[in-house]
Amino acid sequence: MVINNGDNLDSVFSLAHHNDTIYIKNGTYTAIPEAYCESVCGNCLEPFTEVNTTVGFFIKDKALFIIGENRDSTILITSAGYGVLFSGCNGAYLSNLTITGGRRSADGRATDAGIVVKNGRVTIENVVVRDNTDRIDTVVVGIGGIFGREGGELIISNCIITNNGWDGIALYRGASAYIADNIIEKGRGAGIGITWDASAIILRNFVSDYWKGIGSFGNSSVIVMNNAIYDNLGWGLIATGNSYMKAINNVIYHNGNCGFAVWESTATGIFSNNIVAGNGWKEEWVCPCVGIWMNGIPENFAIRFNNFWNNKAGNYLGMSDRTNVDGNISANPVFTDDTKFRLKAGSPCIDAGDTLLIDLDNTRSDMGIYGGPMARIQTQHK
Repeated sequence: MVINNGDNLDSVFSLAHHNDTIYIKNGTYTAIPEAYCESVCGNCLEPFTEVNTTVGFFIKDKALFIIGENRDSTILITSAGYGVLFSGCNGAYLSNLTITGGRRSADGRATDAGIVVKNGRVTIENVVVRDNTDRIDTVVVGIGGIFGREGGELIISNCIITNNGWDGIALYRGASAYIADNIIEKGRGAGIGITWDASAIILRNFVSDYWKGIGSFGNSSVIVMNNAIYDNLGWGLIATGNSYMKAINNVIYHNGNCGFAVWESTATGIFSNNIVAGNGWKEEWVCPCVGIWMNGIPENFAIRFNNFWNNKAGNYLGMSDRTNVDGNISANPVFTDDTKFRLKAGSPCIDAGDTLLIDLDNTRSDMGIYGGPMARIQTQHK
């Protein structure tokens, strides 16, 4: 079905049938928010805590294929805490439109976001989630970008999440996600936060201008590969709690405090082929101004084939200097610029990565975001 500007989109979603395809023509569609009470809290210590918020557009118990005419000109103003809520939707698809204009709920326990997914599988592709900045003085948290809740399975790709009031992407209890090729920028909280027992594969995203970059918390499990994490106020990348993190071929550059931190002794993982450079420009806030802060057990986190360079208070803290050990180096990576992080010809990071990882041109892996098997664009130096 084709929806024209001026049609009641709330009614369309309510009356649509499972597997319907809805094409939304260019225009501005404003939701009429409704009260929404949850019996399960996504981010409370006691999960069976009642939470009250509002919902803008509600898709429940059916897989709809929702496609806008133009990403920047098909605009959904949600006027609610949960802007677009998918609940019980197995196989839903949302693409080619903008989500904006959320209103923060007074209940600080509500996981307000432009898009919220619960108990179902949803693909979100080529969507802009922007300017959900409404805040209440008595509530610290704002409105995030895209949040996964219990039973949510999300595929988030080629989206722009910008200028929102809380985390860019967050996963809570029982959620999982594939997060790839997104721009996540200009918000409060963390760019990407994986919490409780959630799991995620995080590939080739650009995360910048948040309080904090990418973090694994609780009992979560994450794979973080080929991401650029830069210009955040606090830490760039963090593993804490009982979480497991596999971090390979990332650039962690010019974050305010530490580049990478293992926050607790119970966090485990692998840190390889990364470039950690120029961090520590802000007065210490959430962690020391170093390249890596090992506040855990070094034997629980393999640190191999990385370049730690020019971090304000030193490259290593809480562990021995690993320069020239296990393939780690300390040298100017020689980027072509500080936004795309390509390596110039002659960079010491070229062909200096893990010998077991292969670049797209079938040579030994480079360090940084254009190295290794999960890169999608070859650098120009080869």
